[in-house]
Amino acid sequence: MQWHSLGEFFAMGGYAVYVWGSFGAAVAALVAEAVLLRARRRKALRVAAMPQDLMP
Repeated sequence: MQWHSLGEFFAMGGYAVYVWGSFGAAVAALVAEAVLLRARRRKALRVAAMPQDLMP
């Protein structure tokens, strides 16, 4: 497929909502995964630093 302008590229032949929506959903999932991993790592480090008698 060839595009003759930037507008045609972003329109994706009428499928822009699906194409860009899927890219947006994928990026949102990757960002959420990174944020959740960081939170889990911080919690694990806090638990690891606790004295043994205070561990849950």
